[in-house]
Amino acid sequence: MRRVRRDRSRALWHRCQRTVDGLDLPNPFDATVFIGMLAVARGRPIELVPVSSRPHTPCGLLVTTDHGDCILYAADTSALHQQHILLHEAAHLVCGHHETAPAASAAAQVLLPHLSSSLVQRVLGRSVYTEPQELEAELVASLILTRTARPLGNTVAVPPPHPQRTRLDRLFGMPEDRASGRRDG
Repeated sequence: MRRVRRDRSRALWHRCQRTVDGLDLPNPFDATVFIGMLAVARGRPIELVPVSSRPHTPCGLLVTTDHGDCILYAADTSALHQQHILLHEAAHLVCGHHETAPAASAAAQVLLPHLSSSLVQRVLGRSVYTEPQELEAELVASLILTRTARPLGNTVAVPPPHPQRTRLDRLFGMPEDRASGRRDG
């Protein structure tokens, strides 16, 4: 069971890393510029909508309509958290999750009461991190930020200075080569 879980984590990590490596990212990095580039590449507008946090609603939401996409994000949080929320929701688009997302949710009706439920096709909310799509979106968002933090031309991940696994490693199971104890990926 543990080996199966480790193999799934390794496959997820590699799939997400390939996805992020294939992205065209602005330099210097700016999440809103990246999302604008994503909108152009997809041929669909992506509207960014800051909203006040409400109890029992996600801090981010991706809403897909016939004509475009809308990313709602918490306006009353730190700039770093807002950036991560935006990247998480954009990662759903990058990974194609919007194509299989559930129909409009109650959260969409609370946060977007002016939109007709017939207009809203799909909704992905950033609240449950155990779902495979949420794990993938979270990892892609984190890998985008990691990639943008590296100096240009440096494509080799630097191992952490401490032998303990980092929080991302623990959450997403960054693969390790068991024979050498070195990370692969």
